[in-house]
Amino acid sequence: MNKIKFKKNDEVIVIAGREKGKTGRIESVDHKKQTVIIKDLNMVTKHNKPSQQNTEGSISTKEAPIHVSNIAILVKKAGKNAPAQFSKIGYLVKDGKKVRVARKTQKEI
Repeated sequence: MNKIKFKKNDEVIVIAGREKGKTGRIESVDHKKQTVIIKDLNMVTKHNKPSQQNTEGSISTKEAPIHVSNIAILVKKAGKNAPAQFSKIGYLVKDGKKVRVARKTQKEI
């Protein structure tokens, strides 16, 4: 199992799936399942059964997890005529510290 290089509050872009091309911030990371939950993306409807506390059933929407292979770090947001730039995450050692960098641009994240 590979290490997940994404962290909470990273700005990411979805590169595969039905939400392809959309951007958002990571709300949570599940290291065991290698999935992330992105705010307001990959919304699914959940049907709740009636229970003793809730006598009426309800339908709610929530974010579903997305596998880390389907997202990339957002390097530059989309402009008027330019698409968004994204990159994989790499590591460099600067001044004795390990730093996360975007592989395409070598900029710190």
